[in-house]
Amino acid sequence: MEYTELTVSTTTGGADAVSALLMRLGATGTQIIDRNDLPDPDQPGRNWELMDRALLDEAPEDVRVKAWFSAEDAGRVLEALRLELERMRAQDPGHAFGALTLSVGSIREEDWANNWKQYFKPFRVGQRMVVKPTWEDWNAAPDDLIIEIDPGMAFGTGTHETTALCIELIEKYYTAGRLLDIGTGSGILAIAAALLGAKDVYAIDIDEDAVRVAKENVNQNSLSDRIVVEKGDLLKGVRETYEFAVANILAPVICMLAAPLLAYLAPGGTFVCSGIIREMRDDVYAALTKAGYEILEERSRGDWCAFAARKPVNG
Repeated sequence: MEYTELTVSTTTGGADAVSALLMRLGATGTQIIDRNDLPDPDQPGRNWELMDRALLDEAPEDVRVKAWFSAEDAGRVLEALRLELERMRAQDPGHAFGALTLSVGSIREEDWANNWKQYFKPFRVGQRMVVKPTWEDWNAAPDDLIIEIDPGMAFGTGTHETTALCIELIEKYYTAGRLLDIGTGSGILAIAAALLGAKDVYAIDIDEDAVRVAKENVNQNSLSDRIVVEKGDLLKGVRETYEFAVANILAPVICMLAAPLLAYLAPGGTFVCSGIIREMRDDVYAALTKAGYEILEERSRGDWCAFAARKPVNG
């Protein structure tokens, strides 16, 4: 079977919004190709030894978001997508989303299912975590905590700065208690927390494909007794109280989520949030402090920021 492949040129900051648009239009899956996600050979310690240099040489200068649609849906989608891209350009005078140009191609089903795997090799995150795709081998050191993951088309392999920042902050600040993962994607953050000792993790995502992939990854790591993955829209349906929460989602959503989340955090509970483009760092900081959180730490990498914040003990 052949799929129609649509490619939109954008920026690092615009990639998630474009991907979400394509999924709303019915994409079978999306892939973000961003050279900023690849290790820099001039920066030691960025796992360059695990990557083929040709990948960086071949990566486009702009960010490309690819999406796949069945042939019978392509005509309808093309018309709707062109209108949406035109609307986004009109509302983006500063060109934060880049050119938003569209190209059309086709791809065979077997190529679509496997072409993204060349970009995903084993690598370290934080002090002990090793993220390893299921089809790769790894010679583990005694203290390594191995996350075996097949992200499929769900976001979150750990190579992206936002995911790596979250893992580092979970590794530093998680000590004990129940953990809530909002927008779990591939499930990588929930799995990292469970490997660090969390025995009760509730992971939610609004996207059905992400829920399916996360469940598969949880089972792959033999952690189904510790992690429950369900479809959910942010805090809707959340009933329990948690000692730790993590959200690797878009900055405006974090701003909206910060205050309501306090009702589900235990006194002194920790909230780790990422997915924050630098231009919106001040907005998220303001939302967290206005809600009453104590900022424990801020980290940044590339164009992205992350916070670890604490709910007051008497809050």
